[in-house]
Amino acid sequence: MDYPAFFDQAPAITMHDGLAELLGACSDGLITYRYIDAVRLAGHSCPTVAAAYLMARRALRILYPDQIPERGMLQVSLAAAREEGVTGVTASVIGLITGAAGAGGFKGIGGNFRRQDLLRFGAAEVGSGELRVERSDTGAGVTLQARLARVPPDPRTGALLQAILAGQATPEQAAQFAVLWQERVRKILVEHADDPELIVSSLQ
Repeated sequence: MDYPAFFDQAPAITMHDGLAELLGACSDGLITYRYIDAVRLAGHSCPTVAAAYLMARRALRILYPDQIPERGMLQVSLAAAREEGVTGVTASVIGLITGAAGAGGFKGIGGNFRRQDLLRFGAAEVGSGELRVERSDTGAGVTLQARLARVPPDPRTGALLQAILAGQATPEQAAQFAVLWQERVRKILVEHADDPELIVSSLQ
């Protein structure tokens, strides 16, 4: 897969997955996720995918400050309904990393490693945030919101996209749009990965 070089510059996220260790997927249970994994899941790279990836990372760094996060031991609640806006995309990326799944998720083995119903939508407890991530073992939780206006798009992207959608763009214009689009994603992931004004968090 040929992809922009900055995908590999984005911060990685390492998790411990007890189920993966039990079933022999990896001997130590450690799984490292990279931005390219989120792109493969979503099928594209955009500010929403990048923001979801960074929200997962921020939540895990807050909830597990001195240890490797435990995949499958996190409940994710989103404020919006599943079908609203880009909520489904955000949930997919968050679920990939945390292991949280909806009704179709893994039901567990002997009462352990359940991922089913750890991903919920339309959750009132999120309050004014976008989503909440909570540890199943301690109950500690963090509410997060992505403020993508912090990294605005290049002013040329709107007109270029309209030309593409109307079938009026030249190959050069289409290529320029793609470059400009991914440049915004690069800024989000690389230049603003730890920006508290991009990913706003509140520990509760």
